[in-house]
Amino acid sequence: MGPAFKIAWRYFRGKKSAQAINIISWISIGAIAVSSAAMIVLFSVFNGLEDTVKGMYYAFNPEIKVTAEKGKFFAVTNDQLQRIRRIPGVAIASLTLEDMVLLTGDEEQRVGKLKGVDDNWFKVSHLDSFMTDGEASWPQHGSYTPAIMGLGVSIALGIDVNNAFSGLHIYYPKQGIPASDDPEAGLNNIVVKPQGNFRIQDEFDGEYVLVPLAAASHLFGVGDRVSSVEIALKPGTGEGDIRQGLYTVLGNNITIENRFEQNKTFYMIMRSEKWAVYAILLMVLLIASFNMIGSLSMVVLEKKKDIAILKSMGARRTLVHSVFLIEGGLLALLGAFIGVLTGLLLCLGQHYYGWISLPDGFIINAYPVLLQAQDFVLVIVTALAVGLLAAWYPAYKASRQAIYVREE
Repeated sequence: MGPAFKIAWRYFRGKKSAQAINIISWISIGAIAVSSAAMIVLFSVFNGLEDTVKGMYYAFNPEIKVTAEKGKFFAVTNDQLQRIRRIPGVAIASLTLEDMVLLTGDEEQRVGKLKGVDDNWFKVSHLDSFMTDGEASWPQHGSYTPAIMGLGVSIALGIDVNNAFSGLHIYYPKQGIPASDDPEAGLNNIVVKPQGNFRIQDEFDGEYVLVPLAAASHLFGVGDRVSSVEIALKPGTGEGDIRQGLYTVLGNNITIENRFEQNKTFYMIMRSEKWAVYAILLMVLLIASFNMIGSLSMVVLEKKKDIAILKSMGARRTLVHSVFLIEGGLLALLGAFIGVLTGLLLCLGQHYYGWISLPDGFIINAYPVLLQAQDFVLVIVTALAVGLLAAWYPAYKASRQAIYVREE
């Protein structure tokens, strides 16, 4: 340790002659600790909420999604699908068909989204973790067309999936059929038997009905065309090679999106909210640093004799400046350590005991928290930077004082 740090450490540990200096010092440490704890708690809550919502989106947003650059549908042959599955890094590839339809249940009717999916889609989406009734798979044998519905759709249409007599009529406009006096003449329709419900969030629960890919293809009348190819990747696979392989197989008239690109607005809002909270707490931390300025200024006045001795021994201004700058950093680090430890304990308590619960109706019972190492580093670095900034002016004044031993 250099002489500046040794002296600063001595001042930091030593008892001040005036009780007011001790009180102001601890107030400044406490203010930094409270701000640091608030940052850790809020960051962890934002991380937990983001991770929870991402998990909800994962059911309908695959790691890689391929859609037509123009139009709703594009052709994918069986040979192309097999070549996609052989691309290095591709774990599972599934085909989907999606469009708006008219849903007619036992009691009501409404417009919703029909999504036709193959068996592999359930492995890509992991919908099974969101099922409230039934199973996330298609039966291998059966004389009916099965369907899996969002819970909101089931409630709105008055459909009970446990009732063997419940059925759902789905209508879709025929292509190239002019309007006539008989509306049903211009509509394709299928009848499906609901076999399960899923509950994710209103965006999906209140709109989506899933059916086998062949049933959707028959209803839409699109042949071998699909809406998208949804892909799950092997762990550690980069997107670059996958994208190039997809362009090679399907051509350039496609759009390839990862999860961030599929929900760009959502991710940008979540990140901007987190940084907005950081900016607000940073302002609180800066205001709290004024206590530190007052505390260090009083320490400088108390140590005038020490400064005079150091200068008489040949100490340069930089040494005196460094002493009080380091002491400000030590005060900030102590406050940050107390705050980070407090925030960590609060987050662990919330994680394991769910102290703050959520109202009924949410898929989780308590506010989620997710601790990330980079948040702890950011908080500590921020507190240290604020402490050094607050200590700069008292340290500068101390280094500029023209004091000599004979004057003391």
